[in-house]
Amino acid sequence: MRETLLELRGRGVVGGRASGEALVCTAPISGWGGINPRTGTIVEHRHPQHGESFAGRVLVLPGAKGSSGWSGQFHLAKLQGTAPVAVLFTRMNSKLALGLVVLDVPAVTGLDHGVLRTGDVLDVDGTAGTVLVRRKP
Repeated sequence: MRETLLELRGRGVVGGRASGEALVCTAPISGWGGINPRTGTIVEHRHPQHGESFAGRVLVLPGAKGSSGWSGQFHLAKLQGTAPVAVLFTRMNSKLALGLVVLDVPAVTGLDHGVLRTGDVLDVDGTAGTVLVRRKP
């Protein structure tokens, strides 16, 4: 059983609710060539979480970098069933915003995700802009 650790408050970007295990990325991911949408895996070679999959998880990242490929890559991941169930991020840019609209999963920005760890179970409310963090005791 997991206990509630804390509730984080940010700003909702895409409404809705989802729950899942967190994949916490310590660096931004490139929108073009940084992920494999067929598997939901980070394939950017120098990325600290290279080889990790965000499929069915809550993707936590500082932001996006690079091209406007996020919308296409997230769309393909959604079609393949490998998309994240929610996205939490620190820095908004137009490329990531468009990708989130296409992905259409709950998304929250403006919160301190430094307290989150990969494996935490997160209950994301994109409408309220809140994240409930549950962690094994």
